[in-house]
Amino acid sequence: MSIESDLKKDGIEVIEKLDTLKINSIARKVSIQLCETFPDFNLNQNELFIKLSRLNMYLAEMPEGMAEANYFYKNSSIYFNSHLDYDDLEEFAIHECIHYIQEVKDNKNYLVRMGLCDYTEFSIYGLALNEAAVQLMTSKILGIPDEFVKYYNISFKTNSPTYYPLECCLVNQLSYLVGENTLFESTINSTDTFKEKLISVIGERNFYTIQKLIDKILSYQEDIIKINNKILQIDDRNRKVDIMIQKINSLKDNITSTFIKTQNLIISSYFNSAFSLITNLEEVENYRRKLYNFKDCLGATDGYTYFNDYYVDKMMDLEKKYNELENRANCKSLYVINKKTSIFLTIIKFIKKLIVGKNLSNNDYENQKD
Repeated sequence: MSIESDLKKDGIEVIEKLDTLKINSIARKVSIQLCETFPDFNLNQNELFIKLSRLNMYLAEMPEGMAEANYFYKNSSIYFNSHLDYDDLEEFAIHECIHYIQEVKDNKNYLVRMGLCDYTEFSIYGLALNEAAVQLMTSKILGIPDEFVKYYNISFKTNSPTYYPLECCLVNQLSYLVGENTLFESTINSTDTFKEKLISVIGERNFYTIQKLIDKILSYQEDIIKINNKILQIDDRNRKVDIMIQKINSLKDNITSTFIKTQNLIISSYFNSAFSLITNLEEVENYRRKLYNFKDCLGATDGYTYFNDYYVDKMMDLEKKYNELENRANCKSLYVINKKTSIFLTIIKFIKKLIVGKNLSNNDYENQKD
C-alpha cells in the first residue's frame, strides 16, 4: 500500500509541505527543549537538531477527533492540522518529534519498537503506554500546570488535560512507583528499564495485564471517535443514529470501568508486594508515606472507596508489623510516638483527608467532559 493510500485511509489530505526554514526552526526549538528539560538522558543537542531537521513536515486536512499533529513512520513525516496557527506548530511538534527519536527499525526498515511500544508481525503492544509517556514528557517540556478535570465521570488531577488524560493519569501512577526519570529515559531511548523495574515490584503478569488494559482504554476512545464521525455524516436523526449513540454510551461505561480496574490493580499489585518486603521500622514509615501520597495520583468516580478501604486495612496490618518489628528490635519507635499510643489511632486522624470524593469535590472542575 502506498503512502498516499495509507494517509487517505486515516482521513489525512495533504495541503502543502512546510518550507525548510520552518522545519529547521522547529527542529532547533525542539532539540533545545529536550536537552534542557532532560539533561541526564545523554541527549546531544546538535545531533538531535540534525536528525529532526531531516523530517518532512506538512499541513493537512485532518478528520474530526484526530490529534492536531501526527507522525507517520513509514515516510518519517509529521502532518499538522491545517487549522493550527502557524506560530503554534513548534508546540504541537514536540510529541511527534519524540516519536521520531524513539523509533527502532530492523534491517528491512520495518518498525520494531517505538519507546515503550513493541511492534510485532501480528500485533502492537504498549501503544497507549507509550503515547501517555510521550505526552507526559511533552507536558513537562511545555511546563503545563496540573489541573483538575473530569472525563467519563472520572475526576483527577493532570498536567495533560487535553491529550490522553486518562492514559496519562494511569501511567503517572506507574511512574510514581518506580520514578519519573526511569519512565522518561526508557521512553525516549526505547529501553526496557522502566518495564523491568515495574515487573520487579508488581510482577510480570500484573505488568502485562495493566499494559493491556491501558491499550483497551485507548482503543475504546478511538472507537468513539470513529462512531462520532459517522454520525456527523448523517443528516437526519434516525434509528441508526440512536443505535450508534447507545454504542458510544456503552464504550464510555467500558472506559470508566476499565480505568478503575486498572487503577485498583496498580494499587494492590505494588503495595501488597511492598508490604511483604518490610523488614525494619524505617521501611514501615517509608511504606506508610508512599501509600498515603498515592492519593495525589488517583482518579475517582462518585462512590469510589477502594483506595480508602485499602489504606485503612493496610494501616491495621502495618501496626501489627510495626509491633512485631519493635518487639524484635526492642528499640524506640522511629515515629517518636508514645508506646501507649496506637500507631493506627494516630494515623486514623488523617483518614478523613484521604477521602477522595471529598478531596475532589472541593475543587472546581473547569474541564467537565464525558
